[in-house]
Amino acid sequence: MEQPGIPHNEGVRLATLKSLDVLDTPPEERFDRVTRMARRMFRVQTALVSLVDENRQWFKSRAGLDACETPRNISFCGHAILGDDVFLIRNALADQRFADNPLVTGPPNIRFYAGAPLRAANGAKLGTLCLLDSEPREFDREDEVALRDLASMVEDELSAVQTATTDELTRISNRRGFLQLADYGLNFCMRHHQPATLAFIDLDRFKPINDTYGHAEGDIALAAFAEVMCSSFRSTDLCARLGGDEFVVLLTGANRHEAEVVIHKFRDLLHDYNARANRGYALEFSYGLEEFQPTAPLSLEALLVAGDTQMYAAKQAKRRH
Repeated sequence: MEQPGIPHNEGVRLATLKSLDVLDTPPEERFDRVTRMARRMFRVQTALVSLVDENRQWFKSRAGLDACETPRNISFCGHAILGDDVFLIRNALADQRFADNPLVTGPPNIRFYAGAPLRAANGAKLGTLCLLDSEPREFDREDEVALRDLASMVEDELSAVQTATTDELTRISNRRGFLQLADYGLNFCMRHHQPATLAFIDLDRFKPINDTYGHAEGDIALAAFAEVMCSSFRSTDLCARLGGDEFVVLLTGANRHEAEVVIHKFRDLLHDYNARANRGYALEFSYGLEEFQPTAPLSLEALLVAGDTQMYAAKQAKRRH
């Protein structure tokens, strides 16, 4: 049996999942109607909304199955979240990855599996909308399109939960979302004995942009700054807008030196953006870095205070020159 691998952005993925506060919650009609529809549409025995937690897959909605969860290391959905398309197994007994899987050799005796990954707003794959059957089945391209369409309905319901933690202008996490996600991210680093670094970033000379060009242009500047920031940092990093012109990034698994490398990449890409955009002003920033060590952990609040203090000192130094 082949156990599923771990996504490269596992820390952010798990933090995003847990921030929704949906794990171990009661059934909800908004999800159940989709699994009922999927089961009926594809004429399969089982349809599930499966969320892949750290060590299990937990079913937010299940039509045709009594179990509420199974171990992640034997899950089909653990494989499905590693790709972008529908993960399809037409006959598990004929697939060496799954032929001796306990879910194949015993109840629910899976032969057919099709799972469409469920993405959060930040791109993290939280789980799947999946179909199971105890008989081998065919599944064509039109079926895959239909399954993805149903999965998008589940994604819409999950995103409604996430809206309260997303900044409307920049589409990255807001302060509330960051505090939730970063707390989970630091706990992940603690458990896996990894460092992390918090970057506190402030947009330089933002007030003159608003005063000279108007607030609409200020919004464009903030959105562009966030977009370049997200393209500069790694997919495993958590980017957020705390408010106004203040941004923050938590780089999990990165020490201070590694964070400096990413910051320099961000500065270079921002310079390229300024040259292309030519909007009459340049987007520049000041920053502070504070490293988190699992052997002597600082609280998230302490990291924010230290990063803010360093950022302010850097900004004052610029003004003196």
